[in-house]
Formats: sequence, structure tokens, C-alpha cells
Amino acid sequence: MSEIPDLTFTPIENPLPRVLSNAHIQHYNTMGYISPLKLYSPDEAEQNRSYFDQLLAQIPDTGAYSINCYQARCEGIWDICTEPRILDCVEDIVGPNIVCWASHFFCKNANDPKTVPWHQDASYWKLSPARTVTVWLAIDDADEENSAMRFIPQTHDKGHLKFDTAGDNSVLKFATTGADDMGEPFTNRLNAGQISLHADMLVHGSLPNQSNRRRCGLTLRYCPPEVGFLDDQWASSVEAIICRGHDPYNRWKHHVRPRGNDVSLNNSPHNVGGN
Repeated sequence: MSEIPDLTFTPIENPLPRVLSNAHIQHYNTMGYISPLKLYSPDEAEQNRSYFDQLLAQIPDTGAYSINCYQARCEGIWDICTEPRILDCVEDIVGPNIVCWASHFFCKNANDPKTVPWHQDASYWKLSPARTVTVWLAIDDADEENSAMRFIPQTHDKGHLKFDTAGDNSVLKFATTGADDMGEPFTNRLNAGQISLHADMLVHGSLPNQSNRRRCGLTLRYCPPEVGFLDDQWASSVEAIICRGHDPYNRWKHHVRPRGNDVSLNNSPHNVGGN
């Protein structure tokens, strides 16, 4: 595969979506995201929150951002990644063969001064072509007050945008250049248990959480198996799940459901972006 990644956006062509509407597909193609989608019941959302709190309790000192890519190591995360209601939505975007290759709890604690600067996820990844869709599952309610993620609509089909070094208190090292001039941001308000979906080249980020409320979400990265790796070392660190269908290219090593929920920091996989 070429070392130059294909970061172009290919519009979704799905005249008969499984659970999304044609309007949802059109919005994804035009704006780069779909939000909100109701998925889990209030009781299920509370179970998700309790599960995350149990994981966080294992690593109280550095846990807010560190539960990263444990989808093949924690049975609870594996179960969320393979949740049929989530996969039904994803299938309408990527097709019947679905790989989950990353997951990350992004937990902004109350009064967290860190910002996630404007960025395009796929520019951090060693994958090509850019066909990943991110599911953002709200563990807590997310709104303007507690620093919900923000999108800049219609930036997903502009290709790779220039970036500069990010400022202090930034979760990421780089920030998209001139993003503030690219349009009015959309605040991704979600109630706990709701999800959004966004394209991997959509410019997005989040502000510091200046409230007294935590804001936690679980990102799940899905792509079709035709997506490949540009870097062998990077590929070796990906612990993928073939969630639905199969991989006719044999590019992705499937990991079966693990046992237990160990998030020991000495086992932490790689970092793959920010929200």
C-alpha cells in the first residue's frame, strides 16, 4: 500500500438503510455527522456509567484519559463494541463487514482545564483509505456547560487540512490551522445512552470543562475491512474485533471476547486521537 494515505471522503450510497433514515445518510454525507440517536434506555445508561466508574476506580490517579483501546482486553467494552443496536447504525455507513479497531473513554472531570483542539482524527492514524466512522456513546449527559464535543460541519470532505502545534493544556499535540474560520461549530449535545456518528476527517474538538459536572463518553472506531495499514508497527498494536460479517482481505486479526475487566496501565495500548 502507498505510504501516502487516501484521506478523501466517499459519500455513502445506501438506498435501503437498515435503521438510519435516508435523511440521516444525506446529513452524514453533507455535514459529516449524525446526532443524536437514542440507543440505550435510562437503566442501561446507568449500567454503562457504573461500569465505567468501576474501571476508573482501578486507576484513580491517571484514569481520566487512560482507558484507551481495551476493546479486546475488557469483556464489558467488548460487549459494547459488539452491541447489535450500535452495529445496525454502523452497518448503514460502512456496510455489512464491520471492524472495530479502537475504543477510548474520554472523561473530562469537573473543572478539567484541558482542551481538545480542533483536529481531524484520520490525520493521526496510519490507515488508508479514510473510511472510519466514530460512534460517540454518552456515558454522562454532555452539553455546552460540561464541554460537549463540537463539530465544524462540512469539513469532512476537504481532505487533509494544515495543522500547527497546539497550545498549553491541550490533550493533543497539534491543532487544525484556521479552524475558527471554517464555520459555526455544532455542539454535540447528548443525553447519557445516546450516540452520535461522525466521519474520520470531520474537524472536531472540545473546550475545557469549567463546570462542576463530569463529561464522559466512549468512542468506538469502526471501518470496513478493506481499510489497511500504512505502518507495520502501528498495525501490530491494533487489537481489532470483527464485529459483523468477515474480513475477506485477512488484514485484521480478530480478538475473541476476553474475560475480566483489567485496565492496568502497564497493559495500555496506543493512543489514537481525542474528543
